[in-house]
Amino acid sequence: MSKATRHYWGATIRVVITVGILLLIFRNIDLQGVLQVILRANPGWLALAVVFQLLSTLLAGYRWYLVMHQLDFGQSPLFYVKSYFKGTFFNQGLPTSIGGDAIRVLDVAGTGFRKRDAFTGVFIDRVLGLTGLLILNLLANLLAPDVLPQGLHSLLTLLIVSGIVGFITLIFIHKLKWFERWRLSRYFLRISSALMKIMHGVAASSKQMGLGVTIHLLSMMNIFTIGHSVGLEYDLLIYIVIVPPAILLTLIPISLAGWGVREGALIGLFTLIGADKATVLSMSILYGIILIIASLPGLQIYLAGKRHTPGNSHNLDTE
Repeated sequence: MSKATRHYWGATIRVVITVGILLLIFRNIDLQGVLQVILRANPGWLALAVVFQLLSTLLAGYRWYLVMHQLDFGQSPLFYVKSYFKGTFFNQGLPTSIGGDAIRVLDVAGTGFRKRDAFTGVFIDRVLGLTGLLILNLLANLLAPDVLPQGLHSLLTLLIVSGIVGFITLIFIHKLKWFERWRLSRYFLRISSALMKIMHGVAASSKQMGLGVTIHLLSMMNIFTIGHSVGLEYDLLIYIVIVPPAILLTLIPISLAGWGVREGALIGLFTLIGADKATVLSMSILYGIILIIASLPGLQIYLAGKRHTPGNSHNLDTE
């Protein structure tokens, strides 16, 4: 089976799964009520949500610049911020087989580096972002241990701590030289060595972790303001407890941009604290729309780049 065929079937399966999940959700919720909640949403809160998401993406692009700068890839902060916005648009705005990470790899490779090396930088940036979300969620769980049922709280805390331990392990795994026996483990050794270079020293590691937490805090402010626009007037701390597990589930690549998975997870978690299902679904739909709107600068950047480089095509083959 060719790569194009695999991409086609992969995208088709994700569309089917997304539609299937959404249909299951819609069967149990009054869609007319959802529409009414969305139409009554406070536009001022929604505009503020867009601002928070744009700031989050801008800061994430800057974090990626710091990662690539430490790995000696060169280029200016603006290059990486623009590439990050492009990647965000491909993740959120287009149901294509070319993901945002692939776009970022191609952008870096276009400056003269191997795609394999560029992927290392993108992978590390992803890991740093995930770790920032885990740390933020862990802090919220420690500050508000009674938001979720005790069993669920304990399970989520265990998973979060396991993820953070895994990140720390990845930093130091390059010291295990016997990992060089196998091809896959050798790649993780390269990842680990690069990650150690980025996290070397208290100042560098504190800056990266601080950026990771701040980026996701801005994302939480996004959904917090959306929630308030539809009447889910919970404290920000409660959002930071509940939303990250739902966001983490969307990382599983079974649906388009997390649609369906996100809605189901948010409804399941928010109803545990007494929220109305239709209102939560309205918030989640608006959140998805806000993510698309905030990714539109990436579309403009992408189109401008296409005009300046006629005949450019996206080749995903690894060098």
